[in-house]
Amino acid sequence: METESEPYVRLATLRQLHQVMADMNTARSLADTLQTVADGVVTGLGYELACVNLVQPDGDLVVAALAGNSAAEALITGRVGSRASWERRLTMGESWGDLRFIPHTEGWVLDEDDVPQWYTDGPAPRFEDEWHPADRLFAPMYTPGVPGGSCGELIGVLSVDRPRNGRHPGAWGREALQMYAFQAAIAISNARLRANMQRALVRLEREQQALRASEESFRQAFEYAPSGMAIAEMGGDQHGRILRTNDALCRLLGRPASSMRRYSFSDLVHPEDIGTLLRTSAEGGRAELRLCRRDGTYLWVSLRNSVVADAADGPRFLLTHVEDIEDRKRRELQLAHRASHDSLTGLPNSAELRSRLGARLCARPAAIEPGVVDTIDAAYGHGPAEHTAVGVYDANGHGFDYRPGPEAFDAYDHHVHTVAPEGERDDGTKGLAVLFCDLDGFKSINDRFGHNAGDAVLIEVARRLGGAVRDGDTVARLGGDEFVVLADGLGRADAQDLAVRLRNEIIQPIRVDGRAMRVGASFGIGWAHCGMTADEVLQSADERMYIEKRSRPKAHRRAG
Repeated sequence: METESEPYVRLATLRQLHQVMADMNTARSLADTLQTVADGVVTGLGYELACVNLVQPDGDLVVAALAGNSAAEALITGRVGSRASWERRLTMGESWGDLRFIPHTEGWVLDEDDVPQWYTDGPAPRFEDEWHPADRLFAPMYTPGVPGGSCGELIGVLSVDRPRNGRHPGAWGREALQMYAFQAAIAISNARLRANMQRALVRLEREQQALRASEESFRQAFEYAPSGMAIAEMGGDQHGRILRTNDALCRLLGRPASSMRRYSFSDLVHPEDIGTLLRTSAEGGRAELRLCRRDGTYLWVSLRNSVVADAADGPRFLLTHVEDIEDRKRRELQLAHRASHDSLTGLPNSAELRSRLGARLCARPAAIEPGVVDTIDAAYGHGPAEHTAVGVYDANGHGFDYRPGPEAFDAYDHHVHTVAPEGERDDGTKGLAVLFCDLDGFKSINDRFGHNAGDAVLIEVARRLGGAVRDGDTVARLGGDEFVVLADGLGRADAQDLAVRLRNEIIQPIRVDGRAMRVGASFGIGWAHCGMTADEVLQSADERMYIEKRSRPKAHRRAG
């Protein structure tokens, strides 16, 4: 570690130390942290072996992790050494700052005590600072103490052996090991806090009991949790008001802790998710919803509430755990959009069109199908359903009276029915118009200029259709050169006017690679009404489109 090019080696060592310390503080569990500490001594400090001896609740030290020698790892991992034997070690030999070095000339007295240890063979040192196989070097790890005061409690000891350069560490090597032990103690303490927090959450979720831990231990576990945490009031006029938050949640939402206490979660949740929040806060459990950040943007989070109850007074407050799931939600929304939209034009695809259309249509109650219902409006619109007689004809034309129960009409009665204009004249009825569009002359563009040009024409037609309809109308691509427009609240004349406007938009020249291309469009207008399926509505509009196409001379179809 100390050579003629020491300044360069020191810089390289600092880089290694930075990396291994970062690894220590990002380990997922206490066991991973301990192993990362041992591995870091080998990879970052230049020793061939490293052992982490961790203080147990009874005060003795257990070999919790070992790196550098698989045989030694199998031999001593999990074995325990008494606290008295370890205190003896930490008072022998030479004091190198916080380190303790026991040379082989003194260490032989420790060979028979109860501390787990390994034995290495090798020649006797040839010069004064050469490492002997029986030399021992220990780095105690303490909890952080008061600034300017003494160290805290001993939480473990790092044992290191066989420097790779074969020499006793110099001033820089000692300082590096001492600094590493200090950082390792912090990482182990934080890992313990995280483990305690996870156990506390499991206990709260399973038992929903009052918080039993001391205020100080809970405060540390709460404050140092890696994900967002909050305590909110439960019940009364202030239900949901945030009482306390940790730093992770404040960073997640970009809000200081002082301002968070002015809100409840209902103030921060997206309006569309308020029902989800209320159900979760009332019952406890998990939900995925959006919370508002300070800049006005919304962030998808996983929110888990645990009801912390008082045995005498009932529920007292909510412990809320918040995790950022924005990236996962974004991927889910992208996948859902790709599944329901055309990849070329970005319009809703055939499946999405049928879904939107089907959502507006209801079938007659299955109990009275497939007969023809007499006085259907009276039956569905007046009086209790169980007392309403409905005249029904079966498939053979035989009539009978059927009095269905209320469940047969419930979904039907509470649905806003879709109706259609009757006859060929505009009778003032407003309905859901379905405009089926087929492009005229599109195949010749593909044949003459290639499919890339055809795709460009389809994209432009989709843009023009989307720009010519109202907000709330649907423009979808069925496939090929077929498009469908759903426009609600139109009369027969309105629908015809819309078809003319859309056709006039489409027939305008489209420039692709410097060429002006033109396509025409044929429209068929169908009307949706309850009792029809989505496929029946689309088929009706398709048939009318072909009637319209055949009624126009072929030479005039493209230009109009």
